[in-house]
Amino acid sequence: MCGIIGGVGERNMVPVLLEGLSRLEYRGYDSAGLAVLGSGGMIRRRREGKVSALEEEVEAEGVRGHTGIAHTRWATHGSPSAENAHPHVAGERVAVVHNGIIENHGELRAELEAEGYVLHSQTDTETIPCLIHRELARGSDLFGALRGVARRLQGAYALAVVDAEDPGRIVGARKGSPLLLGVGVGEHFLASDAAALVPVTQELVDLADGDFVELTRDGFTVTDMDGHPQHREVRTSHIRVDQVERGQYRHFMQKEIFEQPAAVAETLEGRIERPDWGLDDIADGLAETWSGVEEVLILACGTSYHAAQVARYWMEAHAGLPTAVEVASEFRYRDPVVRPGTAIIAISQSGETADTLAAVRELRAHGHGPVLAICNVRESSLDREADTTLYTEAGPEIGVASTKAFTTQLTVLALLTAAASKSSQGAAWQDPGVWREELRALPRRLHGALELDESMRRVAAGLLGREHALFLGRGPFYPIAMEGALKLKEISYIHAESYPAGELKHGPLALVDEDMPVFVLAPNNQLLDKVLSNLEEVRTRGGDVVVLTEPGQGPPTGEGLEVVELPDPGALLAPVLYTIPLQLLAYHTAVLKGTDVDQPRNLAKSVTVE
Repeated sequence: MCGIIGGVGERNMVPVLLEGLSRLEYRGYDSAGLAVLGSGGMIRRRREGKVSALEEEVEAEGVRGHTGIAHTRWATHGSPSAENAHPHVAGERVAVVHNGIIENHGELRAELEAEGYVLHSQTDTETIPCLIHRELARGSDLFGALRGVARRLQGAYALAVVDAEDPGRIVGARKGSPLLLGVGVGEHFLASDAAALVPVTQELVDLADGDFVELTRDGFTVTDMDGHPQHREVRTSHIRVDQVERGQYRHFMQKEIFEQPAAVAETLEGRIERPDWGLDDIADGLAETWSGVEEVLILACGTSYHAAQVARYWMEAHAGLPTAVEVASEFRYRDPVVRPGTAIIAISQSGETADTLAAVRELRAHGHGPVLAICNVRESSLDREADTTLYTEAGPEIGVASTKAFTTQLTVLALLTAAASKSSQGAAWQDPGVWREELRALPRRLHGALELDESMRRVAAGLLGREHALFLGRGPFYPIAMEGALKLKEISYIHAESYPAGELKHGPLALVDEDMPVFVLAPNNQLLDKVLSNLEEVRTRGGDVVVLTEPGQGPPTGEGLEVVELPDPGALLAPVLYTIPLQLLAYHTAVLKGTDVDQPRNLAKSVTVE
């Protein structure tokens, strides 16, 4: 969950490294550092805090170099500090940046210290430059040293390494953490994410797990651990610079909330146009992959888990398929029973979520499948593991709190449900024409939901000074309540819980008083009367209530009650629309409280370590 960038060429790489770090800061922002090689040898600078602090120091000193590596950190081993920040060095010669976790670092540290190496940080990473330094001292070249050291490393890593005595070269390796290569003219780059490379190149090489790469100004070589050459295609990225910049918006999260109509339209593009549209219109080869499916198992973490929970209601109600949803970090340590005919759906925005990947690989090892991936990143690890991938086409999402990734995941899951419903035509079969019309209307309806921006800002003002909040929903709106609570706690640091509204009397009602605001999702469906009854249970205990509902469906406003009407949410896809005001609520609450909206404390965007 750290960010890496490196570059080698004729130009001064320092501005490239700093710009790349600023674009990677969503991956980690408790410290940052760089090491560059030039005529004066190695220069290393590290700072606790944001990339801007490092940038000020480096620019004030006029640091320059034609080869360099840089890193923005999300702490795993050792507290956030300059001492624990990357790059880590050995012998004033070798510098390393690392994303991942080295599980046997204690054993390696003891071995190195016994040989006289002095390690200055609390990190697992510092063992790596020391091991490489030892290999160089034994006569290995840098690329061979890295491959030899990697045999000793247990865990996950993306690495970039430089040697002050070989200043025109960077070597790197990937195992379990993302790393890709940027191809330029007379210069080459490494990075954790394509977003970091957009300003310098659109030509990318996706490195596979187990790849080792050597970069010079004039070219690159990819091998396996044994040094055997590996061929990797160069592809052209379609990420635009404006997609990874805030533009007119105050925060990336705000930008990404308002991008959702366009993002969902991109998700739908070309997938529902043919009169006889079906599974293969959603993803190439999906009809064959889906053949014989009798039940569904969905694996996910965090926000993706909430999307999966909504899909369970859809799949069972409309496609007639028994559907189980599992938190991947729990599932991977169980002894699950997975029956033949079960389709496994794995959801991850980045395609690199460690627990989801591990759960999929465990299922694969036991012969289960097929595996469908739902993710936003082509050539990600999950994409490669899956039989078929359903791309969300959300574009880059920089804000740590997921917004458009969630609604595009829901859109893909709705597409899959509709096509599966058409395929099965069982008792729960739903005319796909109804799905088509709702899906076509979804971007327009999202625009309408965004018109609640000012209303939700006013509601957010009522949360100032509050320490807790409760979110209630029923049916597929309960996972939306879960997502609303998660968003609020992620970026405003208000403790928030969600409950099925019918469970109110089974415990959470004890918490309700004048200090506990309660948000109630009350769509116009068969459960509306029951939800409104739950609402009255809250009001009679003195709780302040905000009701999200549809025009004319909520109770009359009064003391302690505010009704926010969501225009035209539709029926089948209403859960997607009810997400929008909850995102706006979290955003405006965080802004009013003055928290760091895009980079909330202790969190990072892509959870690539367990």
